[in-house]
Amino acid sequence: MQPEELPAQLPDGSVLLDVREPDEWQAGHAPEAVHIPMSALVQRLDEIPEADQVYVICRSGGRSAKVTAYLNAIGWDAINVERGMNGWSAIGRPLVSDDADSEPYVL
Repeated sequence: MQPEELPAQLPDGSVLLDVREPDEWQAGHAPEAVHIPMSALVQRLDEIPEADQVYVICRSGGRSAKVTAYLNAIGWDAINVERGMNGWSAIGRPLVSDDADSEPYVL
């Protein structure tokens, strides 16, 4: 799925899962996203909110494609957000940062 196809307001029963590393997340992320780095996903599966649909996003779509395949293989209904946060940012979707002193950006 392209970022343009993702509803601006996520439907009830869905979640946006950001699988980037902590420094990427801190620089800028989608306001409603849940953060579980790909490197910690297997150990933290129980932290994914129960959802009918899990949209998985990273920086450019590579890591999220792998996580999507894994989640689908173990029973989740996951969709990869192609072009990732680069695409998200390029179409003007909102970003927030954990650093109050800087503007959010995609790292």
